[in-house]
Parts: sequence; C-alpha cells; structure tokens
Amino acid sequence: MRVLITGGGGFIGSNLVDHLERSDPETDVVVLDDFSTGDRSNLAASRARIVDGSLVDGDAVADAASGADAIVHLGAVPSVPRSIADPRRSHDANITGTLNVLEAARRHGISHVIAASSSSVYGSNPALPKSEDMFTRPMSPYAVTKLATEAYLVAYGHSYGLRTLAFRFFNVYGPRQSAGHDYAAVIPRFIDAALAGVPLQVEGDGLQSRDFTYVDSVCDAIHRALQSRLASPSPVNLAFGTRTTLMQLIAMIEEATGAPVTIEHRAARVGDVRESQADTALLKSLLPDLAPVPLERGVQKTVEWFRAEAARGR
Repeated sequence: MRVLITGGGGFIGSNLVDHLERSDPETDVVVLDDFSTGDRSNLAASRARIVDGSLVDGDAVADAASGADAIVHLGAVPSVPRSIADPRRSHDANITGTLNVLEAARRHGISHVIAASSSSVYGSNPALPKSEDMFTRPMSPYAVTKLATEAYLVAYGHSYGLRTLAFRFFNVYGPRQSAGHDYAAVIPRFIDAALAGVPLQVEGDGLQSRDFTYVDSVCDAIHRALQSRLASPSPVNLAFGTRTTLMQLIAMIEEATGAPVTIEHRAARVGDVRESQADTALLKSLLPDLAPVPLERGVQKTVEWFRAEAARGR
C-alpha cells in the first residue's frame, strides 16, 4: 500500500511516518510538506519519499498523490493564536488545502482519505464530555478551518463515494513537538521551561482542563484506520475521555523532571476554551482495541525526549 501523508515533516506527521515504517514496513510512504511549520530533520532517518510542496498548490498536491492508495491529511497551519494573528494564512492552508487534497483523491481515484480535525470546533459549547453529535461553536479562525475540513470530508463522502474519516484530535503531545516558538502548545512549553529552570507561564488560573492524547495513540489509531479502510459519516473524537487541569499537569511535570517549578500567571488567552473532554463511545465502537498511553507515562517519555535533544545540543 502507498500512503500520502500531508504535513509529514511535522510533529504528528513524522511520528506517523515512523510508526508506519516500524509497524508496517511494506507500506510505501510519500510525504508532502513545505516545511513552513514542520522540520526536515524529523524525517532524517526515514525512507519515505519527500515531496516539497504547499497544500495551496493544487497541482503539487495532485502530483504527490499520484499512485497513492490512501491519503492521511495532517498538513495545516496549526494553533489558535497563530490563526488569530493571521487568519488568512490559516484559511488558505487549512480549508483550500483540504479541498486540494480531496480533489487530488478524486482525480486519481484514491478512495480512502483520513484527515485531522480538532476538538477546538466545539468552542464555547459548555457541555461535557464533548460528543460528536453536539453543536459546534468555534471561538477562533483555526477552529473554523477545522470545522470546514471535516465538513468537506463528510461532503465528499456523500457526494463522490469516497471513504472518508475526520478525526477530532484533542491536545496531542509527545516527542518532536516544538517548544521554541510563540505558538507552542502547553506541554512542550511547560517541559522546556521546567528543564531550563525558568518560570512556567500559565494563561489564566491554570484550572482549565484538557483531554491530553499521547502521539503514539494517535498514530496507532490512524494506522488501524488505514488497515481496515475505516470510514465514518460523522467526525470521530480521537481521545480517551480524560480531564486534566493545567495545575495537575504541572504537578506531573515536576514529578517527571524531579525538580520543583515556579509559576507565573498571565491573562487568559483569546480563543481558548475553558474545558475539554472527549466522549469516547464512537471511537470505542470503531476501534475497540485502541488503548491510551497514560498521561503520566506520556509526560515522562516526552521529558526524556527533551532531555535527549538538549544533550545533543538541539
């Protein structure tokens, strides 16, 4: 089987490349990435064919998709605050890019497309846990682009008979998630600060909760979905129903690093949701054998990766 992974040089994409090459060595992997947010070094040990190209270039996407049996669409301009700073860029990459991917699949007769959506689509809906059939109310341009992404997948499934699957990711974390930029996610940012001995900057009171999902669990889910050609007429939450506050997370990071941390509270961030927790019923019905990596273990493995990178001077 040949699989095209868009955004394969990024955090989740490169972990998926490694997972497929390790677990399913007969799979031929092609990566499409313009490396605007990904890192080419993430693929240094991979045997994947790398195509330099942008999602907004329909011809480049179509060329990369030629000969593929399935597409895993992970490429995007990520992060809520980045989209607030530059909504046009997020729109072009995340919405037009998704349309280009689906049109490439249609052009080449690729019948299976999996794509990444986000729990951010639930937005200001206060109900917990978040189930796929509840209303969405995005609070950021990024969330809007992810809602459009999954809507396009569902529509192409109905309109053209494609087998499509939109996974709603919930706060994915793990090795290769960058801490060194203004839009870094909370776990790498906190770990990086803790290891450097500088204060952890917490937006708000730190009691906001998240359903953190270790990247290996995400890769396992995508791999299983590829193997079974899994499709769904609705988006599917990809998380395991946990609910951890930032203050609880900080305590885990203290335990994993073996050093106390100091905290600086800042104003709450625009566009952030207060609480997030996945309803897992649909995921369990589709992938009943999928098991999570416990947060404590995932944080420990992520700390180990950050320490190894620091030892290498990166």
